Amino acid sequence: MQIGIDSFAANADSPVGNQVSAEQRLADLIEEIELADQVGLDVFGIGEHHRKEFLDSAPTVILAAAAARTKRIHLTSAVTVLSAADPVRVFQEFATLDLISRGRAEMIVGRGSFVEAFPLFGLKLDDYDSLFTEKLDLLLKINQSSKVHWSGKHRAALTGQGIYPRPAQQSLPIWLGVGGTPESFVRAGTLGLPLMVAIIGGEPHRFLPLINLYREAGTRAGHAPEKLRVGLHCLGYVADTTAQAAEEFFPGYAKAFTEIGRERGWPPTTRAQFDALCGPTGALHVGNAEVVAEKILRQNQVLGGIDRFSFQMSVASLPHRQLMHAIEIIGTRVAPLVRQELGVSSVTA
Repeated sequence: MQIGIDSFAANADSPVGNQVSAEQRLADLIEEIELADQVGLDVFGIGEHHRKEFLDSAPTVILAAAAARTKRIHLTSAVTVLSAADPVRVFQEFATLDLISRGRAEMIVGRGSFVEAFPLFGLKLDDYDSLFTEKLDLLLKINQSSKVHWSGKHRAALTGQGIYPRPAQQSLPIWLGVGGTPESFVRAGTLGLPLMVAIIGGEPHRFLPLINLYREAGTRAGHAPEKLRVGLHCLGYVADTTAQAAEEFFPGYAKAFTEIGRERGWPPTTRAQFDALCGPTGALHVGNAEVVAEKILRQNQVLGGIDRFSFQMSVASLPHRQLMHAIEIIGTRVAPLVRQELGVSSVTA
């Protein structure tokens, strides 16, 4: 199982003030990716948002900076909002990243959980699904061939123009990022794409029927089982003790989800809800190394085997020093515990 980190480059240093500059936050983020590489983590992902509180509107730029400071870790988006992007430019950017990183680039594409990119780029929310379906089709065709003949509704046709550069890898690994829509799971399976499931609440075992839909759709489409990989993107944080992890993570977590709740009609986040989600069957992976490793292994068992687990810690806007310590623990203690139990080594190594 691959173990990694995802970041949205939250533009704050703590939920109670003490903000750092945008320049410093991005410098800190590159240092966090560098440490993740040094402690043996497999992958680091950068999200894409177009909001004041995040600094990740240009993830390939951040990943390219990290590529120059790392040696082995895979570098990916988490996710690329493909509905609001030009697939040609997305491919060119990630192919360039692949060349800079000497074959370590990936992308996770999805529709995104926020919609601010649509009006920003002059797109209609009514086209939410058709934009993604069409652009994913084009991206996959470009990934397989440098010259593509293609036409669609939302973009000018391609009539065999060359699309360059080509990546160092034969083709870029492209994962499909999904939430809880059954159609998205079936689409990933039918296309034979690896699946990255974002689980930010509730109980992860409830996603088993959807993951089974993915695997069944992939099998019906004739894809080999080893091609149907499943990853989890989950909120989590690791500290020296479980109590410390909860106390450090909760304030920023509560602030972020309460603010999101105002936009979406959710009630304010409470400590009781947080504690329940930190329990054995909840979606939050918050605790010491042993507690968190055990919970990852439990998810692996109840979901029929997972191939990647990525921690999303930046939602809590933790100070850089705490994130660095958490990354060190995940790399030197959590990942080895998980790999030892599963009888595997680092996939990236």
